[in-house]
Amino acid sequence: MIKALLIRGMLAGTVAGVLAFGFAQIFGEPEIEYAIGLEEQMAQATPEAKAHAEAHSGAVAAHEHEDEPVSRRVQAGIGLLTAVVVYGAGIGGLFAIVFAFAYGRVGRFGPRATAALLAAAGFVSVALVPFLKYPATPPAVGSPETLGTRTALFLVMIAISIIAVTLAIGIARRLADRLGPWAAATVGGVAFVAIVAFAQLFLPDIKEIPAEFSADALWRFRAASLGMQMLMWTTLGGVFGLLSYRLLNQRG
Repeated sequence: MIKALLIRGMLAGTVAGVLAFGFAQIFGEPEIEYAIGLEEQMAQATPEAKAHAEAHSGAVAAHEHEDEPVSRRVQAGIGLLTAVVVYGAGIGGLFAIVFAFAYGRVGRFGPRATAALLAAAGFVSVALVPFLKYPATPPAVGSPETLGTRTALFLVMIAISIIAVTLAIGIARRLADRLGPWAAATVGGVAFVAIVAFAQLFLPDIKEIPAEFSADALWRFRAASLGMQMLMWTTLGGVFGLLSYRLLNQRG
């Protein structure tokens, strides 16, 4: 059973990754191109950058025959597609494992309802809550020296959010018989919000957006990034819910 669910989870995640890639191509890539263009303009306008270019102008010919780095077209095309599909398949596999544990244990929900609830919890904990503290920024924005710190803080926020969701579900389950399902769910939700709010209050902020960067372009990129995550988790929950429903009905 676990193997069958795992295969279906990875398949659902792959479908979600392909749809997320199409969404990113339409809504995210234009803002990334803008960010890269702005970065190049700022670098050319910096005196240090000009001096650096002059000092290394004689080395250009020596490197003409060296291997070129991956082109921007490849990065935005097959590179991005590969990344989101692999990410989607991996998330789908983990989703299937969590589903196998949660099904029949978290309320009296069927396969599709359980998958939908897990997808909603996954989107909130893995995408929405970390986004509220550390919203996405285009790849060309931000200091390269702080990339490791920014990544670590983002992962810490994801870990705290997942722990908060797990604790909230555990609290709701323990109180369900005593308070009723709705009151127990409310208490669990309050506990989740309290943990997340505490973490967001005490974790350091990151503010590295250049003043020259268009606020509209930044907003569109962040909306596209969150929309991509929402599409991925919605597709994952819907497709996996359908596949698991058919599987469990056949076995039932």
